[in-house]
Amino acid sequence: MRADDEGRFLELAAASAGLHRPWVALPRSAKEFAAYLARFDQVTAVGMVVCLRDGGDLAGMVNINEIVRGSYQRGVLGYAAFLPHAGRGYMTEGVALAVRYAFDRLGLHRVEADIQPGNVESVRLVERLGFRREGFSPAYIKIEGTWRDHERWALTNES
Repeated sequence: MRADDEGRFLELAAASAGLHRPWVALPRSAKEFAAYLARFDQVTAVGMVVCLRDGGDLAGMVNINEIVRGSYQRGVLGYAAFLPHAGRGYMTEGVALAVRYAFDRLGLHRVEADIQPGNVESVRLVERLGFRREGFSPAYIKIEGTWRDHERWALTNES
């Protein structure tokens, strides 16, 4: 993800707000996007956009957050599709590429995804990629002022 993604990212995030709510809150202004982008220090967090091969439009975003080294070697995924590209398989491919990047380039052993129980599409996505459900955390993540329950999913690199 780069600073020049700002305009299209904000446009698509606004157009997709109904799709994202209540699952995820994305930046809504240039100031919020700048703060969001600043999180991606390439050490503890990496931000990516999923782009269409034909034309390069943004189909969504994927983050690898909370990267911990040492004996953990793990990161936590965040992802969201953008309309009008949702439901076409782009995010499955994009998240799969991000997981491969996490394992192959970042050297992580474990990638986790925290998903609200009602977010059926996100659960299906991680299931397609081979993630396993490891547990349930009540009131786990605060999204738009509300503490929300999450299921914990994970995939490990066994190589």
